[in-house]
Amino acid sequence: MKRVYVNEKWCIGCHLCEYNCAFANSGQADMVKALKGRDIFPRIRVEESGNINFAVSCRHCTDPICAKSCISGAISVKDGAVCIDRDKCVGCLTCVLVCPYGALSQGEHGAVQKCELCLQNTCGEPACVKGCPNRAIVYEER
Repeated sequence: MKRVYVNEKWCIGCHLCEYNCAFANSGQADMVKALKGRDIFPRIRVEESGNINFAVSCRHCTDPICAKSCISGAISVKDGAVCIDRDKCVGCLTCVLVCPYGALSQGEHGAVQKCELCLQNTCGEPACVKGCPNRAIVYEER
């Protein structure tokens, strides 16, 4: 299964992956209308450690502990991708606490969110990958 991988030596910390992710998951057709003057809720985030930048997103584990810990059954694996049913999520944040990668976060409306590889979007590949100017983020099978 293809997954998102990050090559931190190419990441310049521009945060464009975050903006492209937030826009792709906004449900709107215009990036300016979707993001200007608003808090953004990307499903990927750029971290900085010294002079190293790297993007953090879901690893789509083969045996995801987040799904095992979900008390409402909102997290499941579909075709190898770990997905969240926002209608089932009760916002307890247990999955956020147990994820060893820090890949889950609380979304705009209280439900948990995480990278779902843009499977619901019509991007063809994850928006963070398309929007990375240095190709530090790739979508490939390894």
